[in-house]
Amino acid sequence: MGTTLRDVVARHGLAPRKSLGQHFLLDEGVCTRIAALAGELTGRHVLEVGPGPGGLTRALLARPLETLLACELDDRAIAALAEIGDPRLTVLHQDAMKLDAAAAIPAPRQIVANLPYNVGTPLLIAWLRQAASFERLTLMFQLEVAERICAAPDTEHYGRLAVLSQWTCECRVLMRLPPGAFSPPPKVHSAVVGLVPRAQQPEPALLAAMEKLTAAAFGQRRKMLRGSLKSLGDAEGLLASCGIAGDRRAETLSIAEFDALARQLMAR
Repeated sequence: MGTTLRDVVARHGLAPRKSLGQHFLLDEGVCTRIAALAGELTGRHVLEVGPGPGGLTRALLARPLETLLACELDDRAIAALAEIGDPRLTVLHQDAMKLDAAAAIPAPRQIVANLPYNVGTPLLIAWLRQAASFERLTLMFQLEVAERICAAPDTEHYGRLAVLSQWTCECRVLMRLPPGAFSPPPKVHSAVVGLVPRAQQPEPALLAAMEKLTAAAFGQRRKMLRGSLKSLGDAEGLLASCGIAGDRRAETLSIAEFDALARQLMAR
């Protein structure tokens, strides 16, 4: 590569900014492993969010992808990324929260990113709404968020994020990373999650119903469902139509039970 990532950081004054949720991954070997977790990239168009000094960017460009769009908000990183000089790379100076990911790159599309900690969850939820547009998402989060995405029913981390993620995608933790892998080391561990969108995706009306349902169900998670779902109208009738007891709590419901409730809610 000619220079190390630490050289790039020093040369461009890229001290990580807490306000941007930045924790840079400077271990080139780890970057290479994450790029490999994305699977087959031949002919694929890839979006990377928050590339920073470009460690994962360089690792992705070592793969046979078609194009790479790197979306970066920090103007200091734009100059660092310009040094890469690969014709397949386009750097977009923009807030990823305002980017229509599916429209930004052609198909077949993938997203591979070490996400900024402060926007990882809202970005994922936005992408889940477009899940049919993507072949795969390979994303790094704080470990706790990764556990919430992949949690099973009736476990500590199971909640709205698990339901939305697993309803639309096959989800799996692919790699765990200690704080020392980053600069500066965060106070928490991190993990890479692989999300492969399911062949059958919900129509917009059903997705809207599921978002409304899970917001109500987990908004007051210690309440029984007959209470937490009151805001949706006839909670007892909704639950009875799906054979679900009103004294159960949201965290005990399977993805299939949430799906049945969402379909009933949409039909109303």
